[in-house]
Amino acid sequence: MRHFKEHLIKTGSPIRKALNAFERLAKDAIVFVVDKDDKLLGSLTDGDVRRSLLQEISIDEPVDKAMLTQTRFIRKGEKDLNKIIGFREQHLDIIPILDEGNHVVNVINFGELKSYLPLDAVIMAGGKGTRLRPLTENTPKPLLKVGEKPILEHNIHRLSLYGVDDFWISVNYLGEQIENYFGNGNGRNLHIEYVREKKPLGTIGSISSIDNFVHDYVLVTNSDILTNLDYEDFFLRFKEEEADFGVVTIPYNVDVPYAVLETTNDHVMSFKEKPTYTYYSNGGIYLMKREITDKIPRDTFYDTTDLMEELIAEGKKVLSYPLSGYWLDIGKPEDFEKAQKDIKSIKF
Repeated sequence: MRHFKEHLIKTGSPIRKALNAFERLAKDAIVFVVDKDDKLLGSLTDGDVRRSLLQEISIDEPVDKAMLTQTRFIRKGEKDLNKIIGFREQHLDIIPILDEGNHVVNVINFGELKSYLPLDAVIMAGGKGTRLRPLTENTPKPLLKVGEKPILEHNIHRLSLYGVDDFWISVNYLGEQIENYFGNGNGRNLHIEYVREKKPLGTIGSISSIDNFVHDYVLVTNSDILTNLDYEDFFLRFKEEEADFGVVTIPYNVDVPYAVLETTNDHVMSFKEKPTYTYYSNGGIYLMKREITDKIPRDTFYDTTDLMEELIAEGKKVLSYPLSGYWLDIGKPEDFEKAQKDIKSIKF
């Protein structure tokens, strides 16, 4: 994935320079004309250049003479996901992302991305991975490779496919290795910051120290999960249900090999012949309104289950989102071995 600034060209640049950019960008040949502060002024395609040539505008003239000033864009933090889906369905593949001051802060390509979700992602990566020793004696579990990439990189890549570009990684054990590996994310068109736990704070306690989330929605995920979850569908379901908090749940079917009797006061009321019961377990991936994070106590050991219990007690809407795709919690050596086999055939 190329850096978004390859699609930017400064006002006053000759059209010739734009033609060179088109050659480099190939099938993605579009540039966005910006001022010295990267504020959007217009857009330019090879079609626009051809039209300018027909008007006898020289390729040594500034791009401003050939650009279109009416350029479609997505505002950073756009809440109307249907607008974004509309762009995608109209095959408007390459769209600039603007901040409130109309500066271009990213350029997304729907030829490479599945969506552009308006949320911050927090990845919990501070655990010691004791069950995977000796593999984790000198390497944090999130950096153990599954196939060609670390577990954590699979997670970040999957989220970035859905346009998530604001990340927070909570680190503790050997956390400097994770920070050195991913850095600030600029080379990946991402913004990555770190939450450094000085002591264990449970499965969600560390995010209480984050007070500058960019978006109105926050996704929290464990770092040791391998999944092909459709994050857009999860987000849309969350919005449709007007939920306060959502949890991805993993269905488990239990087959009973006998008839099961339903009784009341020792009287048989009905029975089911060899029934199958479905139960749901916590998948370790959560979505919440940003204000819900205010309920997490600061500098206190606090688990996600504690938060869910509190929300349920308050009458908040906690949504279960049953996962129909692939999911694996890489906690034990046999899970790690399974992940190495599965990664060869799972479609991500």
